[in-house]
Amino acid sequence: MCQETYSKTGKGLSRGYIQGLLPGLKKEYPWLTDAYSQCLQVVALNLSTAYKNFFDKRTKLPRFKSKHGRQSISYPANVKFKDDYLKLPKIGLVYCRRHRDFEGTIKTVTVSLNPDGKYFASVLVDDGKETLEPSTEGKAIGIDLGLTHFCITSMGSKYDNPRHISKHSKNLKKKQQSLSRKKKGSNRRNKAKKLVAKVHSKIARCREDFLHKLSRKIVNENQVIAVENLKVKGMVRNHNLAKAISDVGWGMFCTILKYKAHREGKTYIEIDRFFPSSKTCNVCLNQVGSLPLDIRNWTCEHCQTNHDRDINAAINIKNEALRILSLGTRGSAVLGSPQVERLPCDTANGGDVRRLGGRIPCLLDQSPMKLEAPTNLRYSWGSSHL
Repeated sequence: MCQETYSKTGKGLSRGYIQGLLPGLKKEYPWLTDAYSQCLQVVALNLSTAYKNFFDKRTKLPRFKSKHGRQSISYPANVKFKDDYLKLPKIGLVYCRRHRDFEGTIKTVTVSLNPDGKYFASVLVDDGKETLEPSTEGKAIGIDLGLTHFCITSMGSKYDNPRHISKHSKNLKKKQQSLSRKKKGSNRRNKAKKLVAKVHSKIARCREDFLHKLSRKIVNENQVIAVENLKVKGMVRNHNLAKAISDVGWGMFCTILKYKAHREGKTYIEIDRFFPSSKTCNVCLNQVGSLPLDIRNWTCEHCQTNHDRDINAAINIKNEALRILSLGTRGSAVLGSPQVERLPCDTANGGDVRRLGGRIPCLLDQSPMKLEAPTNLRYSWGSSHL
C-alpha cells in the first residue's frame, strides 16, 4: 500500500494511518493475533520512519524485509527480567545470560536471530542520567587510521591491524567450498550455510572486541580525541583495497569513539578529509607538493626534520583540532554536542583562515616520540545472550 501510494502521489502513508489498518488486517489474517499487539505497532513505526528517511534523502526506497539472514522483533512494553529469565509477552519466561545488570527503566527489548542461529536481546534502558557537556580541559590526542597499522597516535604509539579475515581465511574457505557443493534447497545446504555464518560471526565478534577495547583505552586516557573524517564508502570502490578496508572497520571504530566520548563528557573531533595531514611538517608547517603512499618517511626541506609519515599525520590532526577549538568552533567539530554553531573558519581549507609563515601560537610543541608498544588491553565487552 505504501509503494502504491508513493507511485501514485509521490508521498508515503503516515504512522497513524498504518496503525489504523491493523484491526482490519487482524480480522483478514487471523495469524496476526499470534503476535503481541505492540510489536505490530513498532512495525508501523519502523515503516513510517523508513519512508521519512527516504524522503529526507538519507536512505534508498524501503524494500520488503527478507526472510533470510538476520531476523528481529521489538517489544516496546511489558518486558521484565526475573533472575536469569526474560519475560516476553505471549511467550513467557525465556532463559538468558546477561553480561551486566540494567539500572533504570526498560524501554524497548529487541530480540534478534542471527544467521548463525544464535538469539540476542538488545535492551534499551533509560538510566535517568543527564548527558555531560563536552569539555576540552585535559590531554589531547590525534589518531591517524591506516591498513598496515590500524591506528597511529600523536604520542607515537602504533597499533597493528589484526587482519581478522586473514586469520580465519583457511577455515572460511573450507566451509564455503563445502557449501558450494551442496544442492540448492536441501537440508545439507542449510546446515552448511549455518556453518559459514558461524565463521563470519566469529570474525565479527573478534573485530568488535578489538575495537571496543582499543576505543575504551583511548577514551579513558584522553580528553580531546581528534580523527580524520574518512569517506569509507568511496574508498571501498578501489577493488584492490576493498576487502582490507572493509575488514579493518574504520567507520565502526569512529562511531564507537564518538558515543563513548560523548557519554563521558569528552570532546570528539573529526578533521576535514582533505586536510593535508601527511604532507605538512608539524614543526615548521611547510607543505610538500606530493607524497606517494610508498614513502613512509620523509625529510622536510625547510627545517630538515625527519618525519614518520603516519606519526606526523597524527600530530597534524591533533594540532588542527586544537586550532579549531581555540577559534571557538563548538558544534561543527565537536560531534554529539546538543547545540550546533558553525563559524566560517572551521578548517584550514575553508573560511577566511590562511596559514602564514611561522608557527600558529595555539599549536602545541610536539615532535615524533619513540615508538612504544601498546599496553595490555584489559577491558571487556559483551552482549545479552538468550
